[in-house]
Amino acid sequence: MPPATPAPKSGGAALELLVHGVGGATPQDMLGDPRTVRVTGDATAAVHRRADDAEAEAHPERYAERPVPEAYVWSNLTSGNGARALWLLLLPFMVANLAHWMRPPAKGHPRLVRAYGMLVRLVALTLTVLLTAAACEVALDLTAWQCAGSAVCAEDRSWLGFLSAERGGWWSQPGRRLALAAVIPAALVGLLWYLSNRTWSAYEAQRPPTGYDEDAFADPAEEARGEAEPGETEPGATEPEKARTEPENARVEPEAPDAENPAPEMRPALGRPGFWFGRRLVARLRAAHTAAGFLTVAAAVTGAAARHDREASGALLDALGRSLQTAYVVLAAVVLWVVCRRGRSEKHLDLQLERALVSWLPCTSLLLLALAVLHAGWSRPGWRSGGTLPGNATFGVLTLAQGGLVVALAAVALLLHRRRHDPRTALHGLGGPAVAMLACALGGVMSGGVAQRVADWLDGPPTPGMGAGSTVAPPVLLSWQASVIPVLLLLLVAPAVLLVVRTAGAARRLGPVVEADYGTQDPDPVRTGRIAATRATASLTDAAPALVGTVSGATLLLGAGSVAGAWASGNVPGRAFDGAHPALASAAATAQALGSWMIGFGFLLFVTWGRRAYKDASARRTIGILWDVGTFWPRAAHPFAPPCYAERAVPDLTWRMSSWTRHTGGRLVISGHSQGSVLAAAAVWQLPPATRRRVALLTYGSPLERLYGRWFPAYFGPGPLRALYGTIHCWSNLYRATDPIGGPVRVPASGEKPAVDGAALLDPVVYGRTPEHPLPEPILGHSDYQADPAFAAQRSVLLDRLPPALPRQRDGDAWGGTNQQADQGSSGRSSG
Repeated sequence: MPPATPAPKSGGAALELLVHGVGGATPQDMLGDPRTVRVTGDATAAVHRRADDAEAEAHPERYAERPVPEAYVWSNLTSGNGARALWLLLLPFMVANLAHWMRPPAKGHPRLVRAYGMLVRLVALTLTVLLTAAACEVALDLTAWQCAGSAVCAEDRSWLGFLSAERGGWWSQPGRRLALAAVIPAALVGLLWYLSNRTWSAYEAQRPPTGYDEDAFADPAEEARGEAEPGETEPGATEPEKARTEPENARVEPEAPDAENPAPEMRPALGRPGFWFGRRLVARLRAAHTAAGFLTVAAAVTGAAARHDREASGALLDALGRSLQTAYVVLAAVVLWVVCRRGRSEKHLDLQLERALVSWLPCTSLLLLALAVLHAGWSRPGWRSGGTLPGNATFGVLTLAQGGLVVALAAVALLLHRRRHDPRTALHGLGGPAVAMLACALGGVMSGGVAQRVADWLDGPPTPGMGAGSTVAPPVLLSWQASVIPVLLLLLVAPAVLLVVRTAGAARRLGPVVEADYGTQDPDPVRTGRIAATRATASLTDAAPALVGTVSGATLLLGAGSVAGAWASGNVPGRAFDGAHPALASAAATAQALGSWMIGFGFLLFVTWGRRAYKDASARRTIGILWDVGTFWPRAAHPFAPPCYAERAVPDLTWRMSSWTRHTGGRLVISGHSQGSVLAAAAVWQLPPATRRRVALLTYGSPLERLYGRWFPAYFGPGPLRALYGTIHCWSNLYRATDPIGGPVRVPASGEKPAVDGAALLDPVVYGRTPEHPLPEPILGHSDYQADPAFAAQRSVLLDRLPPALPRQRDGDAWGGTNQQADQGSSGRSSG
């Protein structure tokens, strides 16, 4: 990005804090100087300055005519080391977590809000069980039960020889094969626990560096209940806010209301003290999901052995099996109670941690798994494995449970949206249920894909379940679910063609508009067409809700149809239509073959992307863009989702702004591009009122309203954004019609404050060749906003609107420090 340009010669000390957007940026690019220094922070996220500006606090006279530029670089929070590329495998969990934050506004309806949060958490729990069940299907059913139990399959794979039933070894008994294979899904659950615990220690467990007066935000009724669901009060309308200090080591008491310190304000949800501190909830959910995973493995191991014991009339082993299964049911009920009991605490910093629950719940489930392994491994002479492993109905039950939960979630979302209708809200309030359905679909693709590919690998060339002498076959339902994928793609052809036709028509209609915007007297049809096509393509973003709704609705209906087909026929689609009309039978067989290939290809694509991103930094950054959007929100539904980087970035920005303004009395403009504008707004929400009145917000290429306002209306809808404008001194937003991500924030004028949005910036800045621009200017779209002269002009306007810098003297230094190290110490180093 080009360097910051000089500002007006007035107002005293000024700082411009730049926050980059998706994809990341280097401090050298952001500051326009190859020589930069880190002011505060670490290798993960830090504030940088030009080397020439490192001692700005010691020489205020040098900066009387321009602000000091600083760059906050946070890209390593989402695209740092190569191991983070493996987060792709956690994509369903991340999408489910997004659904939690997509609920409609709900002022005065805490029960509906609690029901919404509980339903999303239950959907997230089913995804954990689904992933674990898929691992059990591959390791226990396809490999240990079916392949190792078949002489033909085991002979072709020497690595399975010691498990082969034909060899009669110690491991040849089915129970012992299952006990050994259980190590794989158990290790997967343990790995998920480890990753969640590790990121929890680095993100959620780090207390925000600001000091809060928690009593100012406590809700007596909520304290009496002992629970707090996010947004039990309307996020746009809020509880009273008291002035508070920034760093923990420099608390001050709130001042009495006067002209400089007005009466307490109403604080929105993103400004609550505990919003970016999810330590307690994530720890509790992690324990519950880990226990659910271990219980799933234990149930899979015990099921076959318990059925054999009942048929073989083994009294002792039968009693042990029934006791274990009863214990599973009891502990599963405890897991459900933990998940449903409570949501997040946001109105205060919830420092409690249910250590007993967090420890004993996973440990108890692990103990039950160990007992299940011992029970299954007990010698049972004459036991032979045949068919599929008992318990394959689990996939059907999970599918029905997920569909029922999504439908219930949709009903709650409609009730909430009906009470606060906003036409801009995506899918009329059904964005959360639609995204939850997509999370379930992704989980199905990943679980079904790995099962189909492993079955195909073990069984040979025929489509799984279709070979005449097939020895290995996945559950029938997984084949039906794979078969609906080609049908879903066919259904999407019509809306895709419609979007293409509509975009082409919009490009033609925009031609005269483009020429009128530039006022050109000699239009170039090629140039006009290119600009118009870019504008029309950028508008496709606004069609995303309809596309997501179509995919989610079709997925729900086709999923229900696959369950009905599997249970009614008891056979794979290619066999279920034997004897039907040849065209129908051929279509069913073709759909199954294509679906099996597609679902396996989808899973392999995830693995390939992860492997490439692990080795390729540029690919890792591309995947990081996905996480920039998906992991902005705290982990409120699924503890195994990738961690929320904003729990580090927002406190970093808040602390930097508040400490600098407090020690210098100067003016500050925080300018955020793209996702950086969302971080900037969230950080400003966390500032004390006194600090907020010395800060101006400049957003450009911002998705605040276009994406976040529509999809997350309870937190970025019209009410919260207008409330934010009412609490800060000034705010300007820049956008282009060619930008597919950024757009207007639609906040109107308020009193003497002008509207946040101006006219859309022209892109390119000039239509043809001019003396100032002898070569054709590029169409920039979402990038290089700072290259537009309007950026520097608007920043200067914001600085002029801010009140003049306050005289602050400390140790003979008008800027609050005698050297850079003193400034670092007072500003507060970011917690890692």
